[in-house]
Amino acid sequence: MRLDIVAVGRRQPDWINQGFETFAARMPRHLPLGLREVNAGDARRSGDVVRARAQEADHLLSAVGDARLIALEETGKAWTTRDLADYLDDAMQQGDDRAFVIGGADGLDPRCLQAAERRWSLSALTLPHMLVRVVVAEQLYRAWTLCSGHPYHRG
Repeated sequence: MRLDIVAVGRRQPDWINQGFETFAARMPRHLPLGLREVNAGDARRSGDVVRARAQEADHLLSAVGDARLIALEETGKAWTTRDLADYLDDAMQQGDDRAFVIGGADGLDPRCLQAAERRWSLSALTLPHMLVRVVVAEQLYRAWTLCSGHPYHRG
């Protein structure tokens, strides 16, 4: 089984890349965490948000492949750390790959939301989409440590 964060945007600041890599490197070999970055929609330059999101959806859904999709979405369900750990534990037992999908600045196209097994809201706050990949990576690592009895999670 593998976990992937599939996100719109390829040129992130170094601190974002370092944050993601910090937690991806901590994941165990049997549960690797990868990052698949896709281009933002070309239509974004012309201001056509709907078309840009549709283009991004093409890229995102292609990158997800056969993995089960979890959409990071502001109207999704808020999970506790225990909820995420329980989800991860079930996922590890099932063995299917999971893809945590992060849209661009204008969110996800309805096709991505329809394809999602679950919709996850990290917060009622609006977070920069580039920061979300770091938060998700840390939370997946935290959930794994909770499942495995590692002392990282003390909450």
